[in-house]
Amino acid sequence: MTSTSGVHLVDHPLVQHKITLMRRKDASTNTFRRLVHEVSALMAYEVLRDIGMHEVAVDTPMESTTGNVIDGKKLVFVSVLRAGTGILDGMLDVVPSARVGHIGLYREPKTLVTVEYYFKMPGDLAERDVVVLDPLLATGNSAVAAVERVRECNPKSVKFVCLVTCPEGIAAMTQAHPDVPIYTAAVDRQLDGNGYILPGLGDVGDRIFGTK
Repeated sequence: MTSTSGVHLVDHPLVQHKITLMRRKDASTNTFRRLVHEVSALMAYEVLRDIGMHEVAVDTPMESTTGNVIDGKKLVFVSVLRAGTGILDGMLDVVPSARVGHIGLYREPKTLVTVEYYFKMPGDLAERDVVVLDPLLATGNSAVAAVERVRECNPKSVKFVCLVTCPEGIAAMTQAHPDVPIYTAAVDRQLDGNGYILPGLGDVGDRIFGTK
């Protein structure tokens, strides 16, 4: 993993291989969904590299010893609906005990302004580390709004995870939330006139769920 100015690029060969397969426009819904799941699980290992641990006693078949475990209940994955669900499933495979929050946002097609329609979080976020999940950090409008809403609940910490981003999205997020680290598998070239990332992945929600 390489890191620059709060942006952490997960450049593991397996992640990069699967991102390339996801870019193919002829990838089926089933293939695309599976790849999102696999990439998200692989990224979880880097995103959670600094997660807190505590020591516990354990009896092996040979003797008693101690080992370290995480407290998954203090970790919250926040899915930005609807496409964030794809990343959520992969992350939960790695940390099934994590709590889950949801933020419903959509981008108004003409103005690109973000509109919130749903918000539900676990309690006591002040004691929890939050990882916000959204497949694309494009204009940054929805990501900035999602992180802002989460921070209103005063979480212990916040990270943002996406599959693909671009310079415009990074600039928007770092300007609004300079202390929130961004984890991504790819930093693409730019946005087009409609706010889509180039070369990008297309509409991730449509590709995950088979809708248009």
